[in-house]
Amino acid sequence: MTERDEFLTWVRSALYAAEVALHNGDATPRRALWSQAEPVSILGAMRNAYGPQEIEEAFAWLEDIFSDCTSYQFDLHAFDVLGDRAYTAGLEHMSASMNGEPRTFTLRATQVYRREDGQRRVAHRHADAVSE
Repeated sequence: MTERDEFLTWVRSALYAAEVALHNGDATPRRALWSQAEPVSILGAMRNAYGPQEIEEAFAWLEDIFSDCTSYQFDLHAFDVLGDRAYTAGLEHMSASMNGEPRTFTLRATQVYRREDGQRRVAHRHADAVSE
């Protein structure tokens, strides 16, 4: 299996499961996949965060507002692995409750990853809402 194949398997398993859990109100799996080292950042559809402390605050906030994920799909449009760095770009389609209100939405999402202690970690996320 190539490094690209291994990365794609990780994206489709661990990363996918972490996003489903987050949209069910549990950011624990997402926390495990994110870097604790600087620089780390989110330019989010609802909130920006810079540095490990702000990232943790953003994850706690997301846990509080999301629940009842009934659907999550990640349409991967592009990805690559360049040594210890990698990226993904695609569309996230989801249905979940936000503050108790059922919502369906699509995010355009790009993430940057780096290898830390032999594991892929998310170092940056940029996401914005797509008008449908």
